Amino acid sequence: QVQLVESGGGSVQPGGSLRLSCAASGRTFSSGYMAWFRQAPGMQRELLAAINWRSGGRSYYADAVKGRFTVSGGAAKNTIDLQMKSLKPADTAVYYCAADASIILSSLRQAKQYAYWGLGPQVTVSS
Repeated sequence: QVQLVESGGGSVQPGGSLRLSCAASGRTFSSGYMAWFRQAPGMQRELLAAINWRSGGRSYYADAVKGRFTVSGGAAKNTIDLQMKSLKPADTAVYYCAADASIILSSLRQAKQYAYWGLGPQVTVSS
């Protein structure tokens, strides 16, 4: 059984930082992508960042988070972390870890293409 287990999240003031971690078990994703999405109330789930271990850890970022969020992790550990800084109230959402072993680059932003999902920790940015 494949599981993605997230940790981190919580509440932070604007301008603050948070780190999310996700560990996969049950299979490896060294040939596909691991990614972070978020979903705010009434909004579609959006891709924030993804990483591909086969390419040596090449990462991809949504324009909204470039320069503020950094994705990292390790193929051997089957993990993906998301370091978030300079957080804004607009970053408030449920954050989801996702993974798929066969997803292709052109489909990264399509949430429905990912086979596996974590439960999603809440991130709240508020003063």
